[in-house]
Amino acid sequence: MDWRRFAIIALVIAIMFGTVVLVGSTQNSPLLIITSMLTTTIAVATPLTLGALSGIFCEKAGVVNIGIEGMMLGAAFFGWLASIYMNTVYHQDPLVSMTFGVLIAILSGGMFALLHAVLSITFKVDQIIGGTVINILATGITGFLNRQMFFGAGSVFKGQIPHSPGVLPSISIPFLADIPTFGSIFVQQPITWAALILVVVSYWVLSHTRWGLRTRAVGEHPRAADTVGINVVFMRYANVIIGGFLAGLGGAYFTLESISSFEPLMTNGRGFIALAAMIFGNWTPFGAWAAALVFGAAQALQINLQQYKDVIPPNLAVLQNSYIVGLAPYILTMLILTGVIGKTIPPAADGKPYDK
Repeated sequence: MDWRRFAIIALVIAIMFGTVVLVGSTQNSPLLIITSMLTTTIAVATPLTLGALSGIFCEKAGVVNIGIEGMMLGAAFFGWLASIYMNTVYHQDPLVSMTFGVLIAILSGGMFALLHAVLSITFKVDQIIGGTVINILATGITGFLNRQMFFGAGSVFKGQIPHSPGVLPSISIPFLADIPTFGSIFVQQPITWAALILVVVSYWVLSHTRWGLRTRAVGEHPRAADTVGINVVFMRYANVIIGGFLAGLGGAYFTLESISSFEPLMTNGRGFIALAAMIFGNWTPFGAWAAALVFGAAQALQINLQQYKDVIPPNLAVLQNSYIVGLAPYILTMLILTGVIGKTIPPAADGKPYDK
């Protein structure tokens, strides 16, 4: 991603941080406000980062995946259900239950991705339609099972009252977490740390390994890749499923790291925002992460402004309305997808079925 995109990202984030500092400086020091904003931004950008990485692996291999929203929603539900089941029925330690839930969430994302791969690669269904099917399926199945298992006669808890094990505990980076004022930035929950590590790992895999070279080959020129012996179908299947695993981990964030409950449609469009971050990041891991931080900052703006709602000056009264402020991520998404913020170049064979 070129420097101009990073400059735009830095400018947008600075404006949002500056807005909160302007409003809250009468109650807290600017450094504390900036630290709070940065800590929140990194945390709430987690599912967007993982969703964007999911899209990168899929689209670098030539498969459009707008089903990330559904993959995350399905993973959020099944991971949460698994953690409650282990905690309620088998009385496992909460941390063990939540870890098991995360694994089930990852596998759930992979299963939805496998379905998308079958539709898109084997049956050559239009990939946009295939992704839409995933979203509709996830919405329907999670809503139905949530009603039946928790509010109907189909409970799987053997007559016991379902009990959530809570959320994943925070992990502190030694020494860095003890830095005055800024230490809280280095105290984050496990999936957040995993997302940051996976950005680096994804960059290395896609840019410096044979797997990455073959992935990019089948996404740019699958016929040439097939000619030199690369199995195009296998590479596309594998990368779509890897993308599903990443989306599944992003889904686990909602019910196992953010809050310990499930609500229908709780992903709230994050999968589509993740796709916008992927596009703004020009299909690169670090670019997508930087773009995810922009959307994370927009959410952090809403969260942090609530603390200073009573001291917002009259000329900024619009900031008192959380609904209006909450539109920021979606407005940014529309600007990016309409091409207002720079031109992006997808993989050449992205979205094109391959006939051997």
